[in-house]
Amino acid sequence: MRYYFGAEARLRRAIEDTIMQVFAGWSYEEIITPAVDYLALFERGMGQDEAHRAFRFTDSDGRLLALRPDVTSSVARAAATLFAKRERPLRLCYAAPVFRQQPQSHAEWRRETTQLGCEFIGAGGNVADMEVLVILTEIFERLGLSGDYRITINSVEIFNGISERLALHAEAREKMRHLVDIRDAAELQQFLSEYETNENDSAAFTRLTQLPGKRKLLEDARRVITNERSVAAISALEELWRIVEELNLSDHFEIDFGDVSGLDYYTGLTFKIYAAGAGSRVGGGGRYDLLTANFGKTEPAIGFMLELDALTDVLLRRERGLMLAANSDSDATPITSDETAPLFLEAREKRQRNERVRIDLKRTNPQL
Repeated sequence: MRYYFGAEARLRRAIEDTIMQVFAGWSYEEIITPAVDYLALFERGMGQDEAHRAFRFTDSDGRLLALRPDVTSSVARAAATLFAKRERPLRLCYAAPVFRQQPQSHAEWRRETTQLGCEFIGAGGNVADMEVLVILTEIFERLGLSGDYRITINSVEIFNGISERLALHAEAREKMRHLVDIRDAAELQQFLSEYETNENDSAAFTRLTQLPGKRKLLEDARRVITNERSVAAISALEELWRIVEELNLSDHFEIDFGDVSGLDYYTGLTFKIYAAGAGSRVGGGGRYDLLTANFGKTEPAIGFMLELDALTDVLLRRERGLMLAANSDSDATPITSDETAPLFLEAREKRQRNERVRIDLKRTNPQL
């Protein structure tokens, strides 16, 4: 739990305003969701394990409630209910605190964080995927971090196709996901050898998951991965990468087959967002076409969120951050007068011209 004031508080507000202005520029409407809701909402949206990291309590009728641990679940329910008859696609954005019980960790220790994000609901395909990625690039440009961020992209269908071909049961699938996620090359190759995979193919696939790369990584994947489901996902990533290159954005993007966390939530494209100077990722997102089915009908959806706390930490140490937070008493016009009414008449006149003012109480009243 933290307090913010002065330059840090101003910087947080400036970052939030900048990001929300970018969303508005792309025709996203702000949505404000309840800070307290039924736990069942988040269980349906996030899954029980993640939802149970929420701070839970009961109301006077014994119903189980939770402080909001996630915004996307609430937005998905709103899309399926309140906005069920609205024309698609829906473009929604938010800035909201979320609350989660955290393990003891140097990287993610805050129990209250503020997330800024957008949800694009009712549209599938590369155009929708690319829209949210381009919005991300604009946000970092506006924050003055143009050369200091990376977005790593992947598709969960690549992993799902391999898991399906190997006929992995749930426990084995989770073990393989974990080994890929922690990039344990030796253990992953040993695991694959138990499922009648060619030794060379096992080694090649293991190498694919170790380090992110660019177009060549996709070409390498085609030589190793042959199942139909995974190949279709690789083709979709190739098309997306082609667009990234045409927009001259490839310096900011990488492909990462080792990014397999949150597989049960996402249904296609996934991405993680990193900024130089941050101790951990500053955001993430992806496609979640099955989520709205938990609250109504199934429809395609994609979105992302950014951590305001992480972005603030990065910008506090940079000149751009100092510029965003520059508003202080030093640029205020001090106002003095022996009479109270003239004092405030002058102050009101200056405020009408949008000048920053400060009543100088010590000079106005020397007894203070």
